[in-house]
Amino acid sequence: MPASYDEQGRIDQRQRFDVALQRYSQENLAENTKPFKEQDAWEEHQMGKAALKYGSENKKQISNNYQFVFEDQIDFIDPSVIDGDKFDHQEMVIEKKTSKSVLEILQDERKTLPIYLYRDELLRAVENHQVLVIVGETGSGKTTQVPQYLHEAGYTKRGKVGCTQPRRVAAMSVAARVSQEMGVKIGREVGYSIRFEDNTSEKTVVEYMTDGMLLRNIISQPNLSSYSVIMVDEAHERTLSTDILLGLLKDLIKYRPDPKVLISSATLDAEKLSNYFDLAPIFKIPGRRYPVEVHYTTVPESEYIDAAIVTVLQIHVTQAPGDILVFLTGQEEIETTKEILNHRIRGLGGKIAELIICPLYANLPIELQTKIFEPTPEGARKVVLATNIAETSLTIDGIKYVVDPGFVKVKSYNPSTEVESLLVSPISKALANQRAGRSGRTGPGKCFRLYTLDSYQMEMDDNTVPEIQRTNLANVVLILKSLGIDDLVNFDFIDPPAAESLIKALELLFALGALNKFGELTKVGRRMAEFPLDPMLSKMIIASDKYRCSDEIITIAAMLSVGNSIFYRPKEKQVHADNARMNFHSGNVGDHIALLRVYNSWRECNYSKQWCYDNYVQVRSMKRARDIRDQLERLLKRVEIEIASNVNDLNAINKAITSGFFPHSARLQKDGSYLTIKHPQTARIHPSSGLAQVLPRPRWVIYHELVLTTKGYMRQVTELKPELHIITS
Repeated sequence: MPASYDEQGRIDQRQRFDVALQRYSQENLAENTKPFKEQDAWEEHQMGKAALKYGSENKKQISNNYQFVFEDQIDFIDPSVIDGDKFDHQEMVIEKKTSKSVLEILQDERKTLPIYLYRDELLRAVENHQVLVIVGETGSGKTTQVPQYLHEAGYTKRGKVGCTQPRRVAAMSVAARVSQEMGVKIGREVGYSIRFEDNTSEKTVVEYMTDGMLLRNIISQPNLSSYSVIMVDEAHERTLSTDILLGLLKDLIKYRPDPKVLISSATLDAEKLSNYFDLAPIFKIPGRRYPVEVHYTTVPESEYIDAAIVTVLQIHVTQAPGDILVFLTGQEEIETTKEILNHRIRGLGGKIAELIICPLYANLPIELQTKIFEPTPEGARKVVLATNIAETSLTIDGIKYVVDPGFVKVKSYNPSTEVESLLVSPISKALANQRAGRSGRTGPGKCFRLYTLDSYQMEMDDNTVPEIQRTNLANVVLILKSLGIDDLVNFDFIDPPAAESLIKALELLFALGALNKFGELTKVGRRMAEFPLDPMLSKMIIASDKYRCSDEIITIAAMLSVGNSIFYRPKEKQVHADNARMNFHSGNVGDHIALLRVYNSWRECNYSKQWCYDNYVQVRSMKRARDIRDQLERLLKRVEIEIASNVNDLNAINKAITSGFFPHSARLQKDGSYLTIKHPQTARIHPSSGLAQVLPRPRWVIYHELVLTTKGYMRQVTELKPELHIITS
C-alpha cells in the first residue's frame, strides 16, 4: 500500500488524490517503473478491437505486440543452417512489358531456370548414353524443360516423349504449363494421361502421365514402340508403380537398344538408381538453392495441428514478408486447420495483416488448385496448407517459410491379416530435408520443424520405406503375370517385397480364378488385367456378364473407385444430410445398391448440380464417377462383355458383387460385432453405412474395405444371404 494512505495514522487528503491521479501522469517515469503498465496495455488492446479501422494502410500494419494475437507461443531453438549453392550465373531480369506477348514472356522465363545453362551438355549426354540419371533440385526445371529440349532436338520425330509423375495432379498441372510454354492447346501436341482420363490425341508428341498409366500401356504395348524417350520423374519417391516400371524398363533396354531412358531424381537415391542400371552416368544440375535456417522446438509438441496453427500466426506477425507452406497429412486435417485459422483471424478484428489461406490436396478441383499459384497481393501473406504433394510434385513460387509437423499419411499393408490401413506416421530424414528445401527456392528461407533436434537425429529413419514393401501386391502380380513374367521371386526389383506379401497376392488371385493351380494366368485373369482396378472389382465386373447386370455393376465399380467422398455432412446441417442419405437405403438395401440408386437418380435428373445440392452429394465426385463409368463401358467391349441391364433383380447384382468380394465376408457375433471369415478379426459396420442402425443385424455381410482406426470398421457393406448368394466361378 502506498505510504500516503497510512503514514503513522495521519491521512493527508491531498496526498491521497495524488496517488489516485498518479497513473495519468506517468510521462516522466521510466518505462519499467510505471505501476499501471499492464493495465494500460490491456485497455489499449481492448479499445483497439472496438475501434473502426479501414483502408489499405491498416492491412499492412503488423503489430509487434503479438502477445495478444495468441495465448500460447512455441519456443524454437537457435537455428542450424542448410547451406545452399546459390545459382551462380547472372539471372536474367524479365520485364513484363505490355508489348511482349504471353508466349514471349514464358520463353524468357525458361531462360532463367538453372537447367537452361546445361541444355547442350544434357542433350549430348542423352545422345551418348541410353540410360541417364538426372539429379536436380525440384524447381530446377527438369520436369518441364527436358521433354521440351528433346522435342526441339528432334527426338519426337522417332516417337513420343513420355514423362511419368507419381501423382495425377502433377501430371495435369505440368502438362498445362508445358503446353503454355510451347504455345499449343493442351491435348494436342502436349497432353496428359491419368487413370480414367486421357487428354491426348494423334498429334501428341509430349505426354505426361502417372507411372501407373505407363505401366498399363506396357500391357497393350510391351515394347513401348510409340515412345522414343521415357522419362521417369521423381523416381526417389519410390512409389509402387515406379519400382515395377524401373524393373520393366531395365528388361526393355536389353531387347530394344534405340529408346532413351531418363531417370529423374532428387539427390537422395541417385547412386542407388545408377547402380541398379549398371552404373548409368549421373548428370547433376546445380539448382537455385539458397541457405535455409532450420528451427526445432525446444520441447516435443503433443498436438501438431494446434502447434502448426500457432506457428503460422507467429510467423505472420513476426517474420518478414513471404508466403508460408504447411505440410499436413490429409484433406480432413487441411479443412480443419483452415477453419480454425479463419476463426482465429476473424477474432483478431484487423489486428494483423491479411492472411490468404489456400488448401492443396489431390482431390481438390483443378480450379481451386490454381489459386496457390496466383501472386500474393501487396500487404498480405499467403499460407498454403498442403499434403505431401507439395514436397516434390509441385513448385510454388514465393514460399519463404515452411512449417513441418513431421508426419505423413502412409499406406501400410499387413499380409498376415490382409488388412490395408492408412496410418499417420513420422517422416524420414530424407523427407524432412526435402520439405525444408521448399523454402529455399527463390531466396533464403526458414523451416520451422515442430519436433526436437533429438527426435530428428535419433528417432527418424534415414529414408522412407519403399511402397512395394508395405502394400498389397495383388494388382502388381496380375500385371506382371499378364506381361508373361512368371518368375516373380527372381524379378529384378530395386528393393524386393516380402515373400509373404507375394504369396498372399498369389493366393487371392487363385481364389478369384485369375490363376490356375500352376500359377499361370487364366482367361478370366487376362480379362481382369484389362481393367485399371483392384482385382476384386475386376472380378465383380467379369462375373456381371453371367448374371446379365453389367450396366449396374460398372456403375457400382465407378462409385466405389471414387472413394468415400460421395456424400458430405455440413456441420450445421448434419441431420438433413443424414436423412437425405438414408433415403437411398430404403428397404434396408446394402450400401452398394444405395450407390447405384444415387447414380441412377442423378442420371435421371440429367446430371443436375441442383439435385446434388439438394441431396448433399458432392458434384465433383459424381462427375468423376461418370468419367470412370464411361471408360469402364469402353473396356467392356474390349473384353467382349455385352452391356446388359437387370436393375430390378437385386439378387443378381448382389451375386455379381459377391463373386469378387467373397474374401471380404463376415459373420455376426453375439455381442453385435462381426468376425471376418478368411482371417478372423473383429470388426463393426462403419457408422456411415446404411446397415449400421438396422435391427436385427444381418447375420452375414460382405464389405468393400476394412478400415483400422481405434477399431476395425467395415465400409460399403451389403447383406449376404447364403441361401441366395451361392455362386460358382
